[in-house]
Amino acid sequence: MDDSDTIEMEQRFEIEAGGDDEGERLDRFLAHHLPDMSRSRLKALIKAEHATLDGRTIVEPNLRVKPGETYQITVPPAEPAIPKGEDIPLDVVYEDDWLIVINKPAGLVVHPAAGNWTGTLVNALIAHCGDSLSGIGGVKRPGIVHRIDKETSGLMVVAKTDGAHHALAKQFADHGREGALERSYEALVWGVPRPRKGTIDAPLGRKPQQRQKMGVIPKGGNEAVTHYDVLGVFGPPDEPVASRVKCTLETGRTHQIRVHMAHVGHPLIGDPLYGMGYRTKAQLLPDDARKVVEKLPRQALHACVLGFAHPQSQDIMHFESSLPADISTVLTSLSEI
Repeated sequence: MDDSDTIEMEQRFEIEAGGDDEGERLDRFLAHHLPDMSRSRLKALIKAEHATLDGRTIVEPNLRVKPGETYQITVPPAEPAIPKGEDIPLDVVYEDDWLIVINKPAGLVVHPAAGNWTGTLVNALIAHCGDSLSGIGGVKRPGIVHRIDKETSGLMVVAKTDGAHHALAKQFADHGREGALERSYEALVWGVPRPRKGTIDAPLGRKPQQRQKMGVIPKGGNEAVTHYDVLGVFGPPDEPVASRVKCTLETGRTHQIRVHMAHVGHPLIGDPLYGMGYRTKAQLLPDDARKVVEKLPRQALHACVLGFAHPQSQDIMHFESSLPADISTVLTSLSEI
């Protein structure tokens, strides 16, 4: 997790095109590898001369990339600003004077940051809750106790008071080892993990040469533990193509499930950052299923279960969220092969 008080600095990314990227538009190629930034933002950066190839400035977002080429993109520091309320629809699952639980849709960034200063969950919450959000997260992320990735959907809890924020943050720091916190996700992955129920214990950290990506860092990484359970298998019994997996977090690192599943050879279907090398797996599917899978615009990951002790009453709160339409459509297509 990054520090909310950190001054925004210029960011530089260097991305090498692989064989699967041949012929892709530059703005779309960059968006695949920088999922926390919108394609429109990257297109604007290219036109503003912030993209280079071998030291040569590129200003054409529709430039076709070639394998082996390495592109650099520079994101200038943005002017910090206090977020304002915006009329963005919220799927409110539960709300009282201390907290609000929402079902975040895919594509919604949690809080303002470089490349996404508006149109975030925080902007929606400010409009919905007014001045009642906790201020502990700072001006850019009031009430935010935890985050889920932009293209991950599902359950989140937001604090309305400082006391609730402190109590919830303590539970998230404990990760449910001794308390009531429970965080489970459902994912669609390529292949079938072996064994079908187990634990992935592999420390995570940012990759030194690709700071936009997380990776397993055996020495010096942060502890990261994911428990998984295969709920369903799709494809021929002797050579299944994909599976439905429930993942329960024991720690809450950035991109944890996405990196852990890729680490054991079963990346999430649709993951543009950690599953690009597995895109050809779709060719193993029947045409109808392949077309559905290829249309999925994001990683097939949904925060389906959230549980915690209420910060005021100490009652155990438990919430469940069914799979959204886009993942359900892929699941149905896989079930028919």
